[in-house]
Amino acid sequence: MLGAAGLHVLVNYREKAVRANGVVDEIRRAGGRASAAGADVCDDNAVKALITDIGERFGTLDVLVLNASGGLERGADPGYAMRLNRDAQVHLATRALPLMPPGARIVFVTSHQAHFYPDKPVPDGYEPIALSKRAGEDALLAAKPALAERGIALKVVSGDMIDGTIIVRLLQRRDPAAVEARRRRSVLPTVGQFAAEITAAALHFDHRDMIYVGGADYLT
Repeated sequence: MLGAAGLHVLVNYREKAVRANGVVDEIRRAGGRASAAGADVCDDNAVKALITDIGERFGTLDVLVLNASGGLERGADPGYAMRLNRDAQVHLATRALPLMPPGARIVFVTSHQAHFYPDKPVPDGYEPIALSKRAGEDALLAAKPALAERGIALKVVSGDMIDGTIIVRLLQRRDPAAVEARRRRSVLPTVGQFAAEITAAALHFDHRDMIYVGGADYLT
């Protein structure tokens, strides 16, 4: 969707180069422009190299979509979720600022289960993600006035469980009752629906700062 809008899309990945290049190829086949950009966003040196490369190749960065999320992986240490979902997000945004001109946008992608934490219950095992994603959102919101002074908009897009994603499959294994409870309450948004809202935020077509996708019961 971003490629169709005329942006050159940089698809960041840590280990899954084949998957990232698959997205790049799909964008190019559709007539868009895209590149893969390998970097572990938890690694300061990798982030510094990534931003330097973007500056040298493109000069500016108009949109930064902070979509990385983790904490349910097998073998992850207790501090991993916070390092990825809060620290890395803030650090990447901070590193990117010198490349972002007035009118640029930062889009932080989160879930209702994290955005409404701790006021709403979360599925079994999801609490480390909810806590750290909420912390990441709060940290970025605290920087919002400083971003506004530079003419940079911060958007938050929060979605209910997104049907067909890996996170729903992982949650299904850990707490199938919680996933089925969500399905009974509301039709889960699709990847396409969620992507459309993220794209609207990234392109500034939606002027709301906080965008909710699905899960109407969370909003009452």
